[in-house]
Amino acid sequence: MGREDDVALSVAEFVDYCETQAGLLMGNVETMTTEADALLDDIDDRVSEVRARLEDSPEDVETAEHPPSTDGPEREVDTAAVTELEREIEETQAVVEAKRARIVAFRELADGYGSLADDLRSEVDDGREALDRVVRFEADADAPVYFDDRQTVYEAATSEESRDK
Repeated sequence: MGREDDVALSVAEFVDYCETQAGLLMGNVETMTTEADALLDDIDDRVSEVRARLEDSPEDVETAEHPPSTDGPEREVDTAAVTELEREIEETQAVVEAKRARIVAFRELADGYGSLADDLRSEVDDGREALDRVVRFEADADAPVYFDDRQTVYEAATSEESRDK
């Protein structure tokens, strides 16, 4: 048979693996949350800048000496600057929304690993069954795409299967 029969598989090791994966994912969630918060602060700053530019616009002040003008060069510069800031705000908002979606996905996968660890701990006595459940979970959740820097059990198992054939 294959090489894996020579290795004793431990349910406790798979429980630990699942808890480690969940912890790594939650660390990513914390990092992404910090990044999203910084982007939201940037949006606030840009919105304040837009407001300040609009409030400071000489077009808003009507006096006998300076009648309002709709086509003055200062207004064009301000309009272009405000339009650019609005574009940047929209782009940043899109990035924040993408980060929020990733945060949700990472949290859901972390919760899934946590639930799997609990299930393995309480329901499984055989290391082979624990391996099968972890591989099935990771395949169903597409877990490898969440871990750029490490190999999942699913990837290890499937690469081993392809080598054994």
